[in-house]
Amino acid sequence: MLKGKLKTRILAVYFLLVSVAATAQEVVHALTGTVTSIDASAKTITVYTDNRSEGFFKDMTNSNTPIEFDKDIRANATAVDSFKMKGAYVIVFYFGGGGVRTAVALRSLGAGPFSKDTGTVVKIEGKNSISITDESGAIKSFKLTSNTVAETEYGAVIGAKYQPHKGDKVRVTATAVNGSATALLINTLVAN
Repeated sequence: MLKGKLKTRILAVYFLLVSVAATAQEVVHALTGTVTSIDASAKTITVYTDNRSEGFFKDMTNSNTPIEFDKDIRANATAVDSFKMKGAYVIVFYFGGGGVRTAVALRSLGAGPFSKDTGTVVKIEGKNSISITDESGAIKSFKLTSNTVAETEYGAVIGAKYQPHKGDKVRVTATAVNGSATALLINTLVAN
């Protein structure tokens, strides 16, 4: 009798864990790079990423895949199956890891020029700007806007939800807007 109850409990825990895993949402992340190819028939896109590697992404063809994707970011991005701008410098919003990543949407960043600075956060001015000390010791400041995206360990978030801390190591992709360096993507996972 006791063995039967133990087996029943083990089975119940197993099915609970399986059901939780089955309903989990995919977390959407972000990275920057240049679109090098779009294959509509194979539903793939290739991006030369800022870490100097070729990123291969499959198109999110199954729209029933539950994803955790910030609604403000999604509103300012183009669904991957509608994106046609080969050669564009973009933010790719994706989920998955390793060799199998799935692109959800892309945001073209325009013509540039772009700067990419890696450093440590030394100053935070509310939700308006951050300053970093780069690898040469120079202090660089970046304006944060409603279009700034931050890549965090919890996925891509809109800049207003990003909570930097002094001492954080980041990589900032930026462009000049009205004479001010404006952050487009702040990557807190600088290994990406």
